[in-house]
This record gives sequence, C-alpha cells and structure tokens, in this order.
Amino acid sequence: MIQIYCVEDDVSIRELLVYTLNASGFCAQGFESAHDFFEEVEKSLPQLILLDIMLPDIDGMEILKTLKNTASTSEIPVIMLTAKGDRLDKIKGLDSGADDYVTKPFDILELISRVRAVLRRSSHSSPKTAQLSCGKITINTSSHKVYTDGTEVILTYKEYELLSILIANKGSVISRSSLLDKVWGIDFQGETRTLDVHIRSLRQKLGESAKYIETVRNVGYRVSENV
Repeated sequence: MIQIYCVEDDVSIRELLVYTLNASGFCAQGFESAHDFFEEVEKSLPQLILLDIMLPDIDGMEILKTLKNTASTSEIPVIMLTAKGDRLDKIKGLDSGADDYVTKPFDILELISRVRAVLRRSSHSSPKTAQLSCGKITINTSSHKVYTDGTEVILTYKEYELLSILIANKGSVISRSSLLDKVWGIDFQGETRTLDVHIRSLRQKLGESAKYIETVRNVGYRVSENV
C-alpha cells in the first residue's frame, strides 16, 4: 500500500487529509511539525509527501530543500499545500523541487486526483540509469550531480529534471507540452515562458556544452551529439 505523509499544523486540515487519503486506498500518516516528520522519515520512507509551508518550527520550503538535497529522499514526490497563492511563490516552490503546488482552501477530491497524477508521473519519469551522458555532459543520477567536461555544474531542481529527460531521450525531439507535463506536471498561467526561461538558464550554465541542446521550432527541444 502506498504510504503518504502529511505535514500540516492545522489539526482540522490534517485530520481531513489523513481520513480522505486512507478512505481512498492509501496509507496516510499526519505530522504537526517538521521535527515529528523527520523522526518518522528516519524510520520509514513514504512514497509521497503533502507539505504545508507555514509550520511552527521549520518553514516548509526549508524542509523541501532538505528533502531534495538528501540522497535517500530526493526522489520522493512532494505536493506543497499553502495559503500563499501568489504566482511567484508557486514558481519558487516548483523550481525548488515540488511536484505540485495546491493553494488553500482546496477541493479535497481534486487534491486526491492530483496525488494520483503525481504518483503516476513519479513511477516512470526519473531515469533509473546510474549515469547519463551526451558529448561532454555527464549526469550522475544517483547523486543528482551534473558535469560538463569534468567540471560540476550547479543546476536548480527543474533544470536538472529538464536536462535528465532530454539526455535520457537523446536524439529524439521532446515536445514543449510533454516537457511541461513531465517536469512541472500542472497548468499555470505563463508556463510556456517558464519553460523557455529554464532552457535559457540551463544553456548559460552549460557553457560550450549548451550546443547539444537544440531548439526544434514550433515543436520542442532535442539533445544531440551531432552538432
């Protein structure tokens, strides 16, 4: 049975989440604070995390960073739950590694659908090969580190996901809609521009190796060594 952890300090919301998830066939467990949550993570890893941003001890964004920077938890999908509905806050959360971002108040049945959608994507979105490469670019998928010509390149979580998907499908054109679905997974205004901004930033960080990322006009992007 799929284990889901809910980190939420509002007792009424936490109890609703746990009850509905359990009734929907999942095994859900609620936590009021980051301290309690991390204690349980040390004992057993979940398959998905619902994470509030405003918590009494540690900010949810800090928890997200810790999860994504820890080898044992970096691949666990995270859905942020928050009253902060500003578009920039949403983009910040997604760029920090969140798989979805749900603002309060939310429809509980819609949330369950989003949980199922994120679980479906996470089951086949991440390449399982220990290493991916294209030309002078090398990705260690275990440590989530990227190198170009032997020098480490520091990427954001979303930049890393984009590059991993492109290199895992080396030689094939990946459509814009497919990249948006695989990396962001939700619809929000201005998302097409967000993809372009991330590709541009990725190219800047890769330096000379940016030449491997090709723009296929009106379709999407492709990584190729034939440049």
